[in-house]
Amino acid sequence: MKPETRAAALFLTPALVVLIVFFFIPVIAGFALSVTDFDLYSIGDIHNLRFIGLHNYATVVRNDVFWTAFFNTLYFSIVGGPLTVATSLAAALLVNAKVARWKAIFRTIYFAPVVTTLVAVAMVFRFLYHPRFGVINLLLAKVGLPQADWLGDPRFAMPAIVLFAVWKNFGYNMIIFIAGLQNIPEDLYEAARIDGAGAWRQFRHITLPMLGPTFLFVGIVTAIGYLQLFAEPYVMTHGGPVNKTLSAVMLMYQQGFKWWRMGYAAAIAFLLFLVIGAATVLQMQLQERRR
Repeated sequence: MKPETRAAALFLTPALVVLIVFFFIPVIAGFALSVTDFDLYSIGDIHNLRFIGLHNYATVVRNDVFWTAFFNTLYFSIVGGPLTVATSLAAALLVNAKVARWKAIFRTIYFAPVVTTLVAVAMVFRFLYHPRFGVINLLLAKVGLPQADWLGDPRFAMPAIVLFAVWKNFGYNMIIFIAGLQNIPEDLYEAARIDGAGAWRQFRHITLPMLGPTFLFVGIVTAIGYLQLFAEPYVMTHGGPVNKTLSAVMLMYQQGFKWWRMGYAAAIAFLLFLVIGAATVLQMQLQERRR
């Protein structure tokens, strides 16, 4: 074996071990669990465990509650994901502008929600959304606009959670976009200004194309995180009203840890894993076509 090959193997081995132990083995174990009827009785006596093939998957896809949770998750991802990315980019452009003063302070302020405990902030937002005493409704009443039961009305519950998620998560993507903006050569903007390009044309023809790899990373990370929606509805609405904020991960949690239907919950988890994988591949292919 050549010294270069030996060195490469030495450096790659720790990463491969971590991937095998913490990714491949859990995925295989999860799929193996999903083809069994593992439940509370199996915990008491492993001999009660039976192989049932794809029965759990068939039960999942015939369950109307699963499809409700699945489309709720898609709605949250399709609406919240682009909104979060757009907010992150806007904040990055503002903070990175040459005219901006105290950039470090604003970056810290915008990034603060990311490092704040989600459960604690969700409890605060529950009070902000309160139909009688919430600050949001009080402000709406001050300007003469109609008030709403933000978390109790099926029409507004998911949009309210989306807005909370955008506020909570845009700071992380903002830091990534700032790094991407600082890697764009200033010569490109200077040449564009000499040619008479305004701010909008510079943004459209220089900033956006040069941020292509950054958009790919931010889009994939945001999609993966939003498709795993759980904590926000669990704390703020418990999946209600009438399952309008029930997510796929929350349904998996209920089936696995409330009703102890571990095999059924594993089937939901593996289906969600396939959806996340498909979404990641789709974004990568779209980015490749744009290139």
